[in-house]
Amino acid sequence: MSWRVLGIESSCDETGVAVVECSPGAPPRLLAQGLHSQIAMHQAYGGVVPELASRDHIRRVLPLTRQALAEAGLALADLDAIAYTQGPGLAGALLVGAGTAVALAASLGLPALPVHHLEGHLLSPFLSADPPEFPFVCLLVSGGHTQLMRVQGVGEYELLGETIDDAAGEAFDKSAKLLGLPYPGGPHLSRLAERGRADAFLLPRPLLHSGDLNFSFAGLKTAVLTQARKLPVGDAQAQADLAASTQAAIVEVLLRKSLAALKLTGLKRLVVAGGVGANQRLREQLNEACQRRGVRVHYPELALCTDNGAMIALAAAMRWQSQVADAQPVYSFEVHPRWPLAMV
Repeated sequence: MSWRVLGIESSCDETGVAVVECSPGAPPRLLAQGLHSQIAMHQAYGGVVPELASRDHIRRVLPLTRQALAEAGLALADLDAIAYTQGPGLAGALLVGAGTAVALAASLGLPALPVHHLEGHLLSPFLSADPPEFPFVCLLVSGGHTQLMRVQGVGEYELLGETIDDAAGEAFDKSAKLLGLPYPGGPHLSRLAERGRADAFLLPRPLLHSGDLNFSFAGLKTAVLTQARKLPVGDAQAQADLAASTQAAIVEVLLRKSLAALKLTGLKRLVVAGGVGANQRLREQLNEACQRRGVRVHYPELALCTDNGAMIALAAAMRWQSQVADAQPVYSFEVHPRWPLAMV
């Protein structure tokens, strides 16, 4: 029996709606998706304004739902469940997606399935051309989250290490802001780094030799601030060099900690998920290091690295298929702005 799940993602500054189909013995299929990014709206403020984000989700979610269904050639009556992001994220933004999903589910008599945002990212490579197999180590690098997890199966997640302050994504964005780059800074910093020397500035690699799998990037941000203040005004090459050195420091920490997690667990499969997982320098170094060690690395498709509805629909379908989630038609709901993945 095939399962068609509509997924709604509204945790921060992207409204995503998608339809995913799962069938027994076959890999899941993305039938259609619609996505609207709020980057242009928040750019003037240098970051996400929660109230503006929530209002924009209200404007976008139903048109995107109609778009996704039309592209999939489906009607609402063809769906088997409605999934939504329950957390973590901005409370107001989460409520928009949750309220819409539960209302749709109630009107259709379908199950409404809450999904952990990070679980969506973690499972998103199962929609790629090279899906992973359980068990594996997952490096989750999404927004304000940097974590290493041992993943035994759907819903079986063991936290190995996490950030104790700034996450990798925050380090990219905050460092970019210190260099005067526009919001969102991470992709701009990565592009600027392509023209710079990664060894031009000696920047710290916090907790690199801590003996555990935790991360810290706040000290790196402070070091970047110190160096940025010393840059000659108008020296584009020096700015590119600092960007390259910053990226190199972040990538080295993520690489070394991931390899340590693989060694600790004895596993030979690594999944990298979340927005920072789209960083080409990180992918190149992980691919090279893992190939030498006989480790398989899996990534989401680039279009699925950022927040999207496909990963929410997929996670719900996989939880339902694995009998981890209860698919009863319950229409009360709550959201969790802070929600550790290990508690799912």
